[in-house]
Amino acid sequence: MAVITSATLLSLRTALSKAFQDSLAATPTEWQKIASLVTSTNASNTYGWLGDFPDVREWIGERQLKDMKSQAYVVFNKLFEATVGVPRTDVEDDNIGTYKLLASAQGQSAKRYPDKLVFNALKAGGSTACYDTQNFFDTDHPRYANVDGTGTATVVSNVTAGSGDSWYLLDTSRVLKPIIFQERLKPELQALMDINDEKVFMSDLYRFGIRARGAAGYGFWQMAHKSNAALDGASFAEARVSMEMMRADGGILMGITPTMLVVPPTLRSAAEELIEADKKANGASNTNYKAVELLVTPWVAD
Repeated sequence: MAVITSATLLSLRTALSKAFQDSLAATPTEWQKIASLVTSTNASNTYGWLGDFPDVREWIGERQLKDMKSQAYVVFNKLFEATVGVPRTDVEDDNIGTYKLLASAQGQSAKRYPDKLVFNALKAGGSTACYDTQNFFDTDHPRYANVDGTGTATVVSNVTAGSGDSWYLLDTSRVLKPIIFQERLKPELQALMDINDEKVFMSDLYRFGIRARGAAGYGFWQMAHKSNAALDGASFAEARVSMEMMRADGGILMGITPTMLVVPPTLRSAAEELIEADKKANGASNTNYKAVELLVTPWVAD
């Protein structure tokens, strides 16, 4: 049985921290493929410029100033945690190998929590508002007759109806991707391992856990299309053309080019046949071969 001293607890805390940091550094993530990182320094970030970002035009006469719309799309940071209790008896018995594994698992979880936020935001886009106050995926986004956002509004859809599992076509080629990952504080490991801690006295328990702050939000809805139609050449072409022909206020083409197809595991086979097979089943050339990058993730499963 080990004698617990301040040095013992410091050594344990150091070992747990190293296991956490090593796992954090080694764990791959996928959120960066569809989301842009925005660093936050406050409780929330306001993205009022999303609805009125000026396009480049030929300079004739004086500059035409555009006032940023006060739509005040706000993304509030949330607080995240994951905590583990370490019985004092395990420290006494030098049984800490399990807790190193748990610290490693927490490192993986901490690194991947933005994946969960970002892909859940994509999945929830049909019921969550974006900058124009409509749901991110909706059938009636407003588009105004004039470049300055005035005039008669017509409605624009970035949704294809159907009864199948949801799949998503995205333009991820631009600096601002369809989803925003807003990072307030990176994940950190905190440990309470004081010999004189009240929790240790009352419950015979040391504690360590993760703390992080952040959130996911939406960029331009025009850069994303959700479909519940069967995933085949016809439905893919429909969604692709719809995005490529997308126009901003004033009828100006936005130049959107879909670059990524995101599907749940249930659509893996159909997506691979559509995008990654160079030949169709009948031997004809597949004109959609490598048309976009394919990303399969369980986070978007219905």
